Amino acid sequence: MIPSINTNNTGTLRILILMLFSLFLMYPASCGTVSANPNPEVISLQPIIDAANNGDSITLAPGTYLGPVHIDKRLTINGEGRATLLNSYPDAEVAVLISADDAKLKGLNIQQDNGGEAAAIRVEADQVTLEDLSIHTAGFGIVLREANDCVIANNKIRWFTPKGAASGTRGNGIDLYNSQGTNIRANEISYLRDGIYLENSRNTKVDQNRLYYLRYAIHCMYINGSSISNNIGEYNITGAMVMGVKDVVVSGNSFRKQSQNVHSQGILLYDVSTSSIVNNLVEGNRVGIYMQQSSDNTLQNNLVLRNYIGIQFEGAGGNQFQRNGFIANVIEAHATGSKNNQMNGNYWDSFEGLDITGDGISDLPYAINPFYQQLITKNAAYQLFFQSPGMTFLSDMYTNGKAQWSTDPTPLMQLQLDKATQGQASGGQGLVMLVGLLLLFVSVITIIYMGVLRL
Repeated sequence: MIPSINTNNTGTLRILILMLFSLFLMYPASCGTVSANPNPEVISLQPIIDAANNGDSITLAPGTYLGPVHIDKRLTINGEGRATLLNSYPDAEVAVLISADDAKLKGLNIQQDNGGEAAAIRVEADQVTLEDLSIHTAGFGIVLREANDCVIANNKIRWFTPKGAASGTRGNGIDLYNSQGTNIRANEISYLRDGIYLENSRNTKVDQNRLYYLRYAIHCMYINGSSISNNIGEYNITGAMVMGVKDVVVSGNSFRKQSQNVHSQGILLYDVSTSSIVNNLVEGNRVGIYMQQSSDNTLQNNLVLRNYIGIQFEGAGGNQFQRNGFIANVIEAHATGSKNNQMNGNYWDSFEGLDITGDGISDLPYAINPFYQQLITKNAAYQLFFQSPGMTFLSDMYTNGKAQWSTDPTPLMQLQLDKATQGQASGGQGLVMLVGLLLLFVSVITIIYMGVLRL
């Protein structure tokens, strides 16, 4: 007698066979390249990592994967920009934890829902590469702890919503502690607390990053021997905050429009020594360059443009300050308690020099008059009289302690800057000129049009 077949059991058997076939595809045998083909539904990424062998490359098919995950093998995981890792577990402090040297994570979209100290990626290994990632986080973006010689490149890191909690309550975009020799380049970071935070992380290179709407675009503490170059920071409270460092190079950066806060600066240097600050553009900030308790540094070929205060010294001495350009600042310079700074060959656009010999250098020195700054410090209401005839007259009459004023004995008659800085300035000036020409064109057309209508 032939037994009857229950159709319900047959359907169940087919489902089991399909599931086994899917598992066979997802967990391949040992090989150099792994292809993960997830179901349309969200699946866990950790089993795919667990099934791979040390040295494998995993290419994730398009889809949504579930975190958190721990990468404890030397793997290359590539999402090719079409795979998304979602981490919503409330107890998970890290969406991706990497503890294996030479691991690589590329082309993955990461959504970290947890806030506070939770991070999208935490690295605790050396020579790790993170590139072409897109990270939306409610906490931190990328965190390195005792991880050396890593590469963090071409990533986009952003807080979940542009508006909401104050920037000081959010996490940092890239956060390094005791991690040496890291290369951080060409990342775009916005709407977080600090864009790039470096502490006790020496010999680090921060190059060509774009940083917007942050507290500090770049925040550095104890990073001797590092370089901060060719970065763009705009609409932050401070462009670069450099503190407690030696032998650091800050060059070729553009920090513009840091003016929304009373403490806004383009570049803030605190307890900095034997470092070079060269070829930077600081434009439209409350204070262009602020230097406090810093000594034996070189500031050269910087363009300080349209700031409220161009440069401010406080307790800073023994610095070399030459061939910088000051244009259209409300207050060009202010110095208190700062002695033995070697200022020479700078351009001050408000200074009316006298060049008898025709060598392009004024025969009259330029002394930074502290009268106005001291006056408004005692009574802010006097700012109402800025550049009034009476204020200008009183400032010219003030000579108290002139021998101690910071003085440029050889100010330039014309602006002379490095080509890189000139290019940055001409770019901004070109945009202003273009807008002006467009407005002029519209005005002319409007006048002609109104004239024709009247006729």
